[in-house]
Amino acid sequence: MTNADLIPLPVRRYFRDLSASHSTLGKIDGMWRDHGFTLSDVPNDESGERRSRWRRYEDGVDWTDPADARRVLKVYEHLLDEGQLTKDELKAARAALRRHDFVMYPNGMIDSQRLYAARLRKSVPQPPASLSALRDPSMILDSFGRIARALPDDPAQAIGSAKELVEATAKTVLQERGVPFDDRNVKLPWLVDTTQRELHLHPQTLAPGPDGSLAVKRILGGLSGIAMGLVELRNEGYGTGHAPAGPRIGLHRRHAVLAVGAAHVWCQLVLDTFADPGAPWRTAAPVAQTAAAPAGL
Repeated sequence: MTNADLIPLPVRRYFRDLSASHSTLGKIDGMWRDHGFTLSDVPNDESGERRSRWRRYEDGVDWTDPADARRVLKVYEHLLDEGQLTKDELKAARAALRRHDFVMYPNGMIDSQRLYAARLRKSVPQPPASLSALRDPSMILDSFGRIARALPDDPAQAIGSAKELVEATAKTVLQERGVPFDDRNVKLPWLVDTTQRELHLHPQTLAPGPDGSLAVKRILGGLSGIAMGLVELRNEGYGTGHAPAGPRIGLHRRHAVLAVGAAHVWCQLVLDTFADPGAPWRTAAPVAQTAAAPAGL
């Protein structure tokens, strides 16, 4: 066991012993297989056939993976719901779980704050592989890092960092394309619009194949609105960068997930298109010189 294990060894031992006392080999197989686990061929030194069988299923678990840990908890829930435990045994099981920061809810569901936090980290958007096409992706990686730290419990910071992710992506790509702008005073909507035009991702840009289709243009039109939405959300005081006059009432993680998800979609499309050797922008005529970047947001 390591510190990264989401279900600690004492909890695993407790349920292994419980299964040996209350389950048959057939029931053990059914519980584990019902939740997608297979029997390991690795021998173990557990005493007793039922305890050894349980351990062979455990040996196939990645204890650092939130998805695997969640499925193991489903096995535990199944075991506790078999109807063979007395009230005192169920009380003892709840106490054993509580000692290791797990909780068993009245409906029988088992969870832990550690596993919940791990699932949140797992759900944080990751930098796309196309990032490798950039000479210096440090600004973008910094934004992804800020989002990963903020998303679990700081929605205002996550929203502010989502806006910064779009800004960092646009600035990095424009620098790669040699498009000048005032780094300190340029507006985000201008950055987004110019970046999409440079990569022939703007709804008004003519491009062959699906890039020029009406369906894709409609999607690109929606993506163009992401920047303004992120700016407005931050400027209304829901994201860091503009301090509100009072508390951020009603701001929840789901709002941060919305902002981060929108920013990630825009970032992914831009970077994938920039890295694509067959993208229309590589063979099309150069984009007409855009107006100088205005100062502001």
